[in-house]
Amino acid sequence: MAEPEQRQSAGQRLGAQESLGISTLEHGHRPPAMPPGRRISVRVHMLDDTEEVFEVSQRAPGKVLFDMVCTHLNLIEGDYFGLEFQNQHKMTVWLDLLKPIVKQITRPKNMILRFMVKFFPPDQAQLLEELTRYLFALQIKYDLACGHLTCNESSAALLVSHIVQSEIGDFDEIQSRQHLLYNKYIPEQDALLDKILECHRKHAPSSCFLLRRRPCGNRPVSVSRLSFTLVLCCLQGHTKINAFNWSKVRKLSFKRKRFLIKLRPDLNSACQDTLEFLMASRDCCKVFWKICVEYHAFFRLFEEPKPKPKPVLFTRGSSFRFSGRTQKQVIDYVKDSEFKKIPFESPRLSDSSGASQGLVNGQRQALTPGPSPDGRQPSPLTSPLLNDAGCVRTDDEDELRRKRFPTDKAYFIAKELLTTERTYLKDLEVITSFQSLLEKEEAAPDSLGSMVSANYDPLHKFHADFLKEVEQRLALWEGRSNAHMKGDHQLIGDIMLKNIQGLKQLSAHLQKLSEVLLELERACRASRRLEVLCRDLELQKVCYLPLNVFLLRPLHRLMHYKQLLERLCKHYPATHVDFRDSRAALADVSEMVAQLHGTMIKMENFQKLLELRKDLVGIDNLAAPGREFIRLGCLSKLSAKGLQQRMFFLFNDVLLYTSRGMTASNQFKVHGQLPLYGMTIRESEDEWGVPNSFTLFGQRQSVVVAASSASEMDKWIEDIKMAIDLSEKCNGPSSNPLASGIPPQAKSLEDSALEQESEDDLSASRTSLERQVPHRGNTTVHVCWHRNTSVSMVDFSLAVENQLSGNLLRKFKNSNGWQKLWVVFTNFSLFFYKTHQDNSPLASLPLLGYSVTIPSESENIHKDYVFKLHFKSHVYYFRSESEYSFERWMEVIRSATTSACRTRILSRKESHPY
Repeated sequence: MAEPEQRQSAGQRLGAQESLGISTLEHGHRPPAMPPGRRISVRVHMLDDTEEVFEVSQRAPGKVLFDMVCTHLNLIEGDYFGLEFQNQHKMTVWLDLLKPIVKQITRPKNMILRFMVKFFPPDQAQLLEELTRYLFALQIKYDLACGHLTCNESSAALLVSHIVQSEIGDFDEIQSRQHLLYNKYIPEQDALLDKILECHRKHAPSSCFLLRRRPCGNRPVSVSRLSFTLVLCCLQGHTKINAFNWSKVRKLSFKRKRFLIKLRPDLNSACQDTLEFLMASRDCCKVFWKICVEYHAFFRLFEEPKPKPKPVLFTRGSSFRFSGRTQKQVIDYVKDSEFKKIPFESPRLSDSSGASQGLVNGQRQALTPGPSPDGRQPSPLTSPLLNDAGCVRTDDEDELRRKRFPTDKAYFIAKELLTTERTYLKDLEVITSFQSLLEKEEAAPDSLGSMVSANYDPLHKFHADFLKEVEQRLALWEGRSNAHMKGDHQLIGDIMLKNIQGLKQLSAHLQKLSEVLLELERACRASRRLEVLCRDLELQKVCYLPLNVFLLRPLHRLMHYKQLLERLCKHYPATHVDFRDSRAALADVSEMVAQLHGTMIKMENFQKLLELRKDLVGIDNLAAPGREFIRLGCLSKLSAKGLQQRMFFLFNDVLLYTSRGMTASNQFKVHGQLPLYGMTIRESEDEWGVPNSFTLFGQRQSVVVAASSASEMDKWIEDIKMAIDLSEKCNGPSSNPLASGIPPQAKSLEDSALEQESEDDLSASRTSLERQVPHRGNTTVHVCWHRNTSVSMVDFSLAVENQLSGNLLRKFKNSNGWQKLWVVFTNFSLFFYKTHQDNSPLASLPLLGYSVTIPSESENIHKDYVFKLHFKSHVYYFRSESEYSFERWMEVIRSATTSACRTRILSRKESHPY
């Protein structure tokens, strides 16, 4: 007698490689072993209305059953789903993955679990697999039919029209109307028939079923209407009456029938700190609390929370915790998975059985699923996860890419020119947007608008044409079909020479940029409306730097051209065909830089004074003629209350010390100013017993301060001594003393030791960067405050020279996947974009205080050209495409994480010393 043929999975029938498809296990691991004990049969109702039976041990935890369901479906993103059932109290709850099944389901023979969507992401693009999206579509169809999905008539009609489109195809009035008469998708479908048909008529041919459901967590729980994903919402009936962002929620708890939400203190909100909701019963309250805990953990945490140690004697509160991977871990895992993927052909939403067709190696094949052991047809969902979206490059693809593209260093220099030119043109577009805003709002004098237009429009047009020319040359150089061929297209010096000569014709516009900056400052002082307009523009994501920085970008770009051409000429031998043009272009751009050098140094200092003025409260004339910024940073000031963190600002005539206040924009309040004329400085670690401390002896008062390290102390002492020498060379005290509202008691030694600081100021000094008010919350001053470091004008000037753009692969410490991002380095920060076409960054990473190194062997980063950024417990890995780009990224990032020596900047400023 022949042995019965073993049943194949749909993936095997399609010819796919074996895929574990287990959502809660790391790649390459098998499902957990089945615990010993009596086997029980558990029925699970799938989203396509089929029913499957699974044999599990009664002692097995819920995770074993859930993994079996995910394996059956070949589902990778299973963490978005869960198993739902009614407990002994007739309440619908989720199967706990950590508890034994027998403790949750008392009568498994009579119980049917439902496989349902548990977590709805705020954006459908976060679902990387096609099968996952299909299951979400089935869930929406089910919720519409049962009335669980609350929406208005227009949204309901639109959703039903998408379902109809997916099931019968493009609009045909007779067919669509007849289909709706025989198939009910929503309870009140007859009243919306005409609206559904109208929506179906408007759909593009062959459009797919889009997920339009807003995330909601109030389905089958009979409680006060509360829903949540990234926010916790309170509803009365179907009307939202309040919403609390998860970042504002400090604690969620319940006590009997009362559900409690404790919020973080907010001075700008009239809402009380603790809100209380009365629910139908304690069990109902606990069920909802569990849902909240799981939603918060899944969407907000980076990794699964670790279990708390069990108490020895007494327990207090619930031991429930979220089990499984977070959304971030799921996304990283799917992107990094190495499953061989082939297209997934989703069946009609109305089909639950029957044959379907799939694509195998590009050919369409008929699929005839075999019957299941119980005689029923297998679910059409049991198919492999087969979509190319969201995959990262494999090592083989990287190797092919390296073989395909040029390896000459000149090519990578030209590519750096291309990537940085793209960023530079985006920066110029910020100025053109500002110009359009001036014309629209009529908030500035005509002279300012015409000055901006007359000088920046020609520059924008010139660089737009230049970028196109560079893109065309790089496309030929990369070769795509003829990269192995050498020819005139593997040059860049000729394009540089031609365009540098064209840029020389615009020198008059470059020389007037300083006048634009001065005119804007005068206009803002004269017009409150213009000042507000500029501030509002800086609040927009596209304006990722202070507006004044964008105004000086054309001057900075000349230095970048000079550096690129210097590297190119150093690389080429004198006999190279491109050497002569490159050297001529370098001579021309060096001449332009020399002509504009003095203006650029003055404007950089003026721009920095204007920026600092926004961060300070109590100073009116900071940007006075002759004043130059030298250093800012954190020092601890010794007073009667001990060491207190203060932010110090050093100029060529005065030293200010401040503390961060609780203003709406997190500005720094000036506590005192120390004139430098006649000041002396002395190290005083032995005198006060405070490490890295020194004393500043002024004509009227003395201050004892301490740095965070010996190197920080050396930097401050060096710069203060230099500033004292400069003030003495200016023949006496400054002719422009700072006008301020500083109280008199802050200016004397005795009273300054007794200065008071509120608890609000102290708590504000310890808040994280993420909790600050968005406006002016991530400036260099605030980063120095939080990371207890300092920055000098030397560092700012070098940061202007060291700017870089390009694609990098980023990986977090605890993730497996590499995410490709467009990265811009400027102003001591990395700004992350999805692609170079994006107008605004997704996020930023200030680098002050970070260290840049190469990963060690123990970190298991077995990739080429990887560097590591770390600060305390924060670790990021970045992977570049070539040795040249790796060295460049390391070079520019080190310039932001390591302070430069003063001799380098003095050599840069020989023609215009302090």
